[in-house]
Amino acid sequence: MWAPGVAATLTYDITTPAVIALQIATAGRPDDEALAATVDGAPVAITEVAGSGGPLGGRTHLVTCGRGKLVVTYAGNGPIPAARATAPTALDRIVALRPSRYCPSDRLAGYAARYRRGDERATVQAIVADVHDSLVYDGTATGPTTDAIDTLLTGRGVCRDYAHLTVALCRAVDVPARVAAVYAPGLDPMDFHLVAETALADEWVVWDATRLAPRQSLIRVATGRDAADVAFGTVLSGTVQLVDMTVMAVADGDLPTDDHERPVRLP
Repeated sequence: MWAPGVAATLTYDITTPAVIALQIATAGRPDDEALAATVDGAPVAITEVAGSGGPLGGRTHLVTCGRGKLVVTYAGNGPIPAARATAPTALDRIVALRPSRYCPSDRLAGYAARYRRGDERATVQAIVADVHDSLVYDGTATGPTTDAIDTLLTGRGVCRDYAHLTVALCRAVDVPARVAAVYAPGLDPMDFHLVAETALADEWVVWDATRLAPRQSLIRVATGRDAADVAFGTVLSGTVQLVDMTVMAVADGDLPTDDHERPVRLP
């Protein structure tokens, strides 16, 4: 996929020495890429975790720093190769059918039965359409502990809530599903974005119940069972507060038109 530019800047206040795991680099490595960190203007080393980028994750980087103002910047430009071109394996399907922290699908089997259709694709389409129609996008209605059942009951949420509910309902009717964190050209307001993927036949198909950005231009960052696996920043130790974040994603030329009904494959 060609993307003239994706970028992110994260600013943290570090009050005790910290170690932070980051997933902000694109899963496919672009031709021109830069990831850097400073504390109070002084460079800090960032290391890529060996073996990261597997089926349930993106490229993970670790930053270890002392007290001060930590600023992490990422920029990727140019062709970005497909990060995940393989068909779903048996293990992929098993993992993608299990309940997870934010997608308690084992508690939704009775409710989700209403979506069953003659085939898996029609079933998923019915779920995605109903999640889109039933939820109100509301940035104030969700928090770090909100799961798919909370979202179903309140009828409100942000992209991660739409994705979690989509995934949980799909798993509840035996369709393997997972989430993907992405850069999303055209998203407004711009931010990291979370979408759902389902295993249909021999490929992963991406769905976005928010319908806020065309799926054809999404750029994969990380893949996982739910948001816990694909968090852009995870504090492993220390006292840390995220104080500012900016995200940018620009596609080449005009954004594609997406009817959100037809299957789309995320590179």
